[in-house]
Amino acid sequence: MELTLNAALSGVETSGIRRFTALARATPGACTLTIGEPDLDTPAPIREAARASLAEGDTHYPPNNGQPYLLEALSRYEERAHGLRYAPDEIIVTAGATGAIFIALAAILNPGDEVIIPTPAFSLYASTAALCRGVPVALPAENSGFQIDPAALAAAITPRTKALVLTSPNNPTGCVYTRETLDAVHDILRDNPIFVLCDDVYRELAYTEDYHSFAEFPDMRDRVIVVNSFSKPWAMTGWRVGWCMADRPVKEKMQVFHQYAVVSVSSFVQRACVTALETDTAPMRALFQKRRNYVCVRLAAMGLEVTEPEGAFYVFPSVQKYGMDSETFCKRMLSEGLVGVLPGTYFGAEGYVRISYCYGDEALQEGLDRMERFLKTL
Repeated sequence: MELTLNAALSGVETSGIRRFTALARATPGACTLTIGEPDLDTPAPIREAARASLAEGDTHYPPNNGQPYLLEALSRYEERAHGLRYAPDEIIVTAGATGAIFIALAAILNPGDEVIIPTPAFSLYASTAALCRGVPVALPAENSGFQIDPAALAAAITPRTKALVLTSPNNPTGCVYTRETLDAVHDILRDNPIFVLCDDVYRELAYTEDYHSFAEFPDMRDRVIVVNSFSKPWAMTGWRVGWCMADRPVKEKMQVFHQYAVVSVSSFVQRACVTALETDTAPMRALFQKRRNYVCVRLAAMGLEVTEPEGAFYVFPSVQKYGMDSETFCKRMLSEGLVGVLPGTYFGAEGYVRISYCYGDEALQEGLDRMERFLKTL
């Protein structure tokens, strides 16, 4: 009997990011600057809140969408911190931002629906769209300073377009969409029946005071889905908790997929998430901004062209002048220079590399020293 695999998996492969990171870690003596995970542990008060919940016996099934106290805390937090008004029953606590993105796309996509993804972009969006039987459509932004070109966006829209993904600050570039960019996107989408998936997981790590989310446009609230996560700003990657917010009719469709795919997020971690919302993220943001400044100065001294990141903890310099594709460049730098960074092609942008600066000062200095030595050999 022949085993038939799901056709939706066609073209969806194991992440190149994971494969290359595994290669770097397996290379003896290599310095790895590939993973986007804060090097700090979760703050002690958050960990203590989880321990207290366990001690109190909070080990039973929680409600599918999250504990009421956490949903209420998220509702208050979003209004206080971001000016976004979503009632507790318009929020779902998810298994990280990944779970939120999956249930969002699963709920809104029909087979053959198109999802426009500005690139460079994290590969998760295209893979998840394909798994949901959608069609990912790349919208290159390299020639517009990593902002969205309104004319290019308008040209990419077809009768099958169902959604646009906006990630700001961006992974891998660290760039933040300007108000002008968001206004232009709004003008194009306002009268189109298209959803906007706002992946705002890095917004607490935005260095600019002029940050805006597309979710701030009230006239498109019925078509906006906001995704966020505890992972990055509170150093809670291993906790696997995020949340999503949407207009009630959309949220009710999403919760069906969440219920059967995940059931619920672990109960005892949810008290800790409330504590996280009460924990100031400014020290984390200041630390990454300091590292950003150091990395950009070093790259400029190496003669690399780079757009200065305004958030997150990635920098995306061009290596086009070296006359090789980004994967070849990264493999050579790993084997010859013993430093690992990620090829831009994994993010849909050839000719660039992604360097993560969520590593300690010594690791960053050593990695950039090695990179500088390698570049001098080319």
